[in-house]
Amino acid sequence: QVQLVESGGGVVRPGGSLRLSCVASGFVFKSATISWVRRAPGKGPEMASRLSPSGGATYSTNFVRGRFTASRDNDKNTLCLQMSDLQPEETAVDYCSCDAHGISGRGTQVTVTQ
Repeated sequence: QVQLVESGGGVVRPGGSLRLSCVASGFVFKSATISWVRRAPGKGPEMASRLSPSGGATYSTNFVRGRFTASRDNDKNTLCLQMSDLQPEETAVDYCSCDAHGISGRGTQVTVTQ
């Protein structure tokens, strides 16, 4: 079964950090470009980071501003997104997505609140 499963979301205070993980199965992970995407309430999806098969990462210039670090472990079919200095407007469902296979995970909820 081709799937992506995220974990690591939670509730943090403004300025806090979270580390998200995404585990892939059912396809050749090491050959796939994978994106981290977030969907905030009432908004469309926004790409936060994209990881090439070799692990090279690009980040959104709209909101990341050096606060996120994306990585992948091709031996474990896993991606991670370390996020810091989170703000309330970043409350969203964060998920990983693979365009080549047309799949996205269900996501993990990130809530930033006092």
